[in-house]
Amino acid sequence: MNILVLNAGSSTLKFQLIATDLERIAHDSDTRLARGIIERIGGEAIVKAYGEDGRKWYRTAELRNLGAAVDYVLKWFVSSAGPLDALSEIQAVGHRVVHGGEEFQASVRITADVLDQLEDMIELAPLHNPHNLRAIEAVAAALGDSVPQVAVFDTAFHASMPQHAYLYAIPYSYYRRHRVRKYGFHGTSHRYVAHRWRQLNGRDRNQGDIITLHLGNGASACAIKAGESVDTSMGFTPLDGLIMGTRSGSVDPAILDYIAAKEGLSLRDVETILNKRSGLLGISGLTGDMRELLEEIEEFDDRRAHLAVEMFAYRARQYVGAYLAALGGAEAVVFTGGIGQNAPGIRGLICQGLEWAGLTLDEAANQKAVGEESARISTEDSSLQAWVIPTDEELLIARDTVRLVLGAPNPF
Repeated sequence: MNILVLNAGSSTLKFQLIATDLERIAHDSDTRLARGIIERIGGEAIVKAYGEDGRKWYRTAELRNLGAAVDYVLKWFVSSAGPLDALSEIQAVGHRVVHGGEEFQASVRITADVLDQLEDMIELAPLHNPHNLRAIEAVAAALGDSVPQVAVFDTAFHASMPQHAYLYAIPYSYYRRHRVRKYGFHGTSHRYVAHRWRQLNGRDRNQGDIITLHLGNGASACAIKAGESVDTSMGFTPLDGLIMGTRSGSVDPAILDYIAAKEGLSLRDVETILNKRSGLLGISGLTGDMRELLEEIEEFDDRRAHLAVEMFAYRARQYVGAYLAALGGAEAVVFTGGIGQNAPGIRGLICQGLEWAGLTLDEAANQKAVGEESARISTEDSSLQAWVIPTDEELLIARDTVRLVLGAPNPF
């Protein structure tokens, strides 16, 4: 089956076309036929696409909305540069949907009823879910209702969290009336790398207590016990938890009112600052991109760049310690995401001082583990392992889509 995977944002559309079926899934022989991204939707958009053979295809196009971007992708698929002869070769479409609330605790095939429930959930994710819904509608308009669509939720993997982990210590009525609780995000990534770690270590679905760190412009930690998420760092929104590129992570909530009063800002203004002007950018005053910060440190030994990196690593190490306590110990810490996969120095800082927990980094293995391959980066005698495992959310979305369309059980 050819599965189109879409990840729609406010001004971006990421896409992949993956050939897979139940047999290919069983043998890890899925094939990526094409992938790409459209950026700056709403004006002169930038289109980057890559074929199965690695050929690059760059263009600009006037794309005024997400529907136009979806149409552009579909037309490219059947162009001379694309991988398909006809759009009828797309058998199903899988969508990354950020928020599934408490209603959706697993991936689902999209129906009219599902769409109604997602509409009701927009207030929980006003910056994300509307764009996911527009992509779903655009696909239906372009391919027709006969092509099945599937929603794969960022929050679903964390539905297994117990109440004592997901509730906040505020009046319980706010949870009952307004659904205020920790939902967690990056669930598809955490779920994928946990599955991949089990594959690499010969574990069954319900084996292995691990801590996964998805570190990128957005960052989160997850405590996984017997294959299920029991806690995660992101909360009611993706703002909570770890320090990120432009997000503050956890802060004392009284800060919002204090800054608003001192600076003459509204609470919404302060929330925007915490989301878009904080994190690595806010501390360094330079950039929210970890690669650029590391370059600043190497070239100029910039003090605030140093500070931002140290704070980032310290907060991540705090969560590792907290989740070791929550799990009663763990077998491994797994790094993924753009920073987790490609920044040995950051991994080293996070692991520094974790010898008490049984983790000793293999420096040579850590330096070598950059890019696409999974690798163990702790010494052989470490009782707490450290791994680098590249995430593949799009592959997991494609596989969930196949299983739902064919009515097959989901083994992970």
